[in-house]
Amino acid sequence: MAAPSAEELRERLERRLGAELVQVEAAGACPGSFRLLVVSASFRGRRLLERHRLVNEALGEELGRIHALEQRTLTPEQWREESGRDLQQSA
Repeated sequence: MAAPSAEELRERLERRLGAELVQVEAAGACPGSFRLLVVSASFRGRRLLERHRLVNEALGEELGRIHALEQRTLTPEQWREESGRDLQQSA
């Protein structure tokens, strides 16, 4: 089974998490390795492990086609604080 594309992952996370910002990068030489940045209001009040579980659940069956996944999960407020930009400026 082939690895999913970065675009497939981005679309799925935007749709299932209502994510305001999703960045997907290939990570390493393996086509099934990805690095994610996901900014979503659904992460508010949740610990890191809970956020990562939400991402994994949102990816669903695509997760079985991924070899390695690095996640960075932020609320919109955390994104503004770290980047100094609003989400509209990041799109």
